[in-house]
Amino acid sequence: MILAVTVGVLTAGGVYLLLQRSMVRAVFGLTLISHAANFALLASGVPAWRGEPLADRTDIAVSADPLPQAFVLTAIVITLAVTIFMLAMAVLGHDDDQYRTPETGEAHQQ
Repeated sequence: MILAVTVGVLTAGGVYLLLQRSMVRAVFGLTLISHAANFALLASGVPAWRGEPLADRTDIAVSADPLPQAFVLTAIVITLAVTIFMLAMAVLGHDDDQYRTPETGEAHQQ
């Protein structure tokens, strides 16, 4: 039950941050949603009542499934790379004005 509530809270927080106008908040929102998906993947592996998946130590019938753990490790690496890329895009677009509408016209004098 605690894990389901954690996934729900992370997803709700991520959606709330995605609805903000700031690019950095949107990046953090996607990161929170990614963490929620990782928790859901880990919950599917049921590691609490299973043994470690080592061939010499644990019987195959009672060993945990290592595939969800491998998926989560891969997702963490991909999420880190995407987060860094999106934050770099947010830094490059730092002069984007969110409070004024863009001016239309042929020449803009400063």
